[in-house]
Amino acid sequence: MSFKEEKVVLGNEAIARGIVESGCHFFAAYPGTPSSEILPAIVRFKKENNLDIYVEWSTNEKVAFENALVASYTGKRTAVAMKQVGLNVAMDPLMSSAYIGTIGGFVIISCDDPGPYSSQTEQDTRFMAMFAKVPVFDPANPKEAQKMLPLAFDLSEKYQIPVILRPVLRVSHAQQTVTFNPIIKIERKASFERNPQRWSATPRFRFILHKQLNQKLKNIAEEFNSMTALNFIEHDRDKAALGIIASGIGYSIARDILSELGLQEEIPVLKIGTPFPLPTEIVESFIEKCDHVLILEETEPVMELQILDKSKVIGRLGGPIPNEGEMLPETISQVISDLCRKFSIPVPEVASTAPLEKMVSDLGLSIRRPTLCSGCPHRSSFFALKKAFPQGIFPSDIGCYTLGMNMEAVDTCHDMGAAITFASGLYQAYHQDGKDIPIIATIGDSTFYHSGAPGLLNAVYNGAKFILVILDNSITAMTGMQPTPESGMTADGHPGKTLSIEELVKGCGVQYLRVVNPYDIKGLIREAEKAYQYTLQPEGGMAVIITRYPCIIYQKEQVKVNPVKVDIRHIPPPEKGLPQVKSGEMPQSLLPVFHEEVCCQCDTCMIQCPEGAISKIEDRYVVDYDKCTGCRVCVQECPTSGFDMPAVGACIACGYCLKRFECPSLIRGEDGRVKIDRLTCVDCGLCMEVCCQEGIYQVK
Repeated sequence: MSFKEEKVVLGNEAIARGIVESGCHFFAAYPGTPSSEILPAIVRFKKENNLDIYVEWSTNEKVAFENALVASYTGKRTAVAMKQVGLNVAMDPLMSSAYIGTIGGFVIISCDDPGPYSSQTEQDTRFMAMFAKVPVFDPANPKEAQKMLPLAFDLSEKYQIPVILRPVLRVSHAQQTVTFNPIIKIERKASFERNPQRWSATPRFRFILHKQLNQKLKNIAEEFNSMTALNFIEHDRDKAALGIIASGIGYSIARDILSELGLQEEIPVLKIGTPFPLPTEIVESFIEKCDHVLILEETEPVMELQILDKSKVIGRLGGPIPNEGEMLPETISQVISDLCRKFSIPVPEVASTAPLEKMVSDLGLSIRRPTLCSGCPHRSSFFALKKAFPQGIFPSDIGCYTLGMNMEAVDTCHDMGAAITFASGLYQAYHQDGKDIPIIATIGDSTFYHSGAPGLLNAVYNGAKFILVILDNSITAMTGMQPTPESGMTADGHPGKTLSIEELVKGCGVQYLRVVNPYDIKGLIREAEKAYQYTLQPEGGMAVIITRYPCIIYQKEQVKVNPVKVDIRHIPPPEKGLPQVKSGEMPQSLLPVFHEEVCCQCDTCMIQCPEGAISKIEDRYVVDYDKCTGCRVCVQECPTSGFDMPAVGACIACGYCLKRFECPSLIRGEDGRVKIDRLTCVDCGLCMEVCCQEGIYQVK
């Protein structure tokens, strides 16, 4: 494309455009919200413009980082993208890369998630940049993110140092009109020059490299002082009662608020696009002109900490800006208004948000927590595992399957790969006390490739015995359906080598491995129980079950091949000869009756009861009929038929399917009974396995 074109694009698409316009040769990434859309956009630009750029989804962020970094050693321009917690995974190579440096330009795009909305933490990448001593660009909007990338590549090559671009969620997922500039095609042949003192530096040479790095940062700070395209003052004046220094999204918020309050001319704003190293010359000059200075930055006080004289500074360090969460416009508007009144600056009253809040409240919209999709194979996996081990411990991992917590089948979720290491640690802690309890770790296929294998190796090597369930849905679903190494498809759609989870598991030394269709709930329960028995044997060890069924969103046709259309009866079938049960009015004749003479004292009924309606008093189980909803779970689960209760054959509004299965296509009607949302139902038929009252039936 040799001409300029304007388009409204997502922030991550603008970033992708900036990357290709900079002549990037090599791009690697690992998907993670809010960064996932960057790579697909690069692939699209590559195909549309016939670009010679290598693109890959790497197995994790460390791999992506190192691949791109070493490619820059050959003189190529390279970039890597990830979310902010992904940078934790790449922290080891990041720290060393600052010392060793680069040859070709190397840009790290780390997308932050203040809030957080889809992350374990709302950590600030700019702090990581300070720690690693790597310069960072902080865009205020998609257009600026695009503009910063050529500057970042140039800076990286000039000083032979990695450079970070740090867009936050509201930049990555905002939409803005940007100009598509001509794409620069930089012809460079790979040429790696041996230099062991640099590329393989020993501690002695690392000291020298550290000294060189510190000098680079001083020079970069001086250059940032003159980078007026990114660091500039709006409405500069010789004297101001209040000034604002803002970076990234903080600048966008400040501009909007000052415009709304009519204070653009009254309060000057120093916009900083390069928060580390801070261009102290322009910052100190600005502060000198102001009686007080408000610092607006998200999420940590990175600029504030670099200002030596904080006597005039108002920010997060003991100031009015919250130390957690996004900078919300209404919060910042109130802060600015309060400061104006304090410093005798005329300001209009801030409009109350109460009318808007009341309007939303009056809509009567119900709040629904996130849940697994209708027909999701993970739902049946979790349901079966919880059925098999109602008192088990369930460490899990990062992915859409984290929502198994809604089904009480996820007890921990810490970081990528921690399901396996947590399970191993739990096993060793209990085993040390001579106690063996069911420990069932769950991890997705993509996460297992990402960081699960080292934990499994460690568990096998150190003799841990627990069940690992790999939830294989053939795709990286939560972040946008990216291919996994198992898919045989590369990032740009070309065929790749198909890898096998089974072979990887066996390579980790696992002897017990089973593959199960999670839609077969009873079969999965049987296999899980067998696996647990194996872990208890003296010669046993790790037991791995792979539950394999494609993501229902990714491959809907899988269900459509053999749809199981179901419906819910609200009136018992005539052959039952039973009355219709009204919501909350279960007749005594239909409630469970306990037969003490056949009881084996296993506690299964008490453990499995979803309402806690069964208790044990002097070796006898007692049903609290005030709590009992008539779900019939006790009848179904008792191994000795110790409970007697007829199946009504219709929905009695017990809510068991909603509570323990939580399919979004099952909704409670006005009379309390459950009905099917036909707009979202995918005809998987799994809910038939859940209703113990036989109220859900297949429509022939």
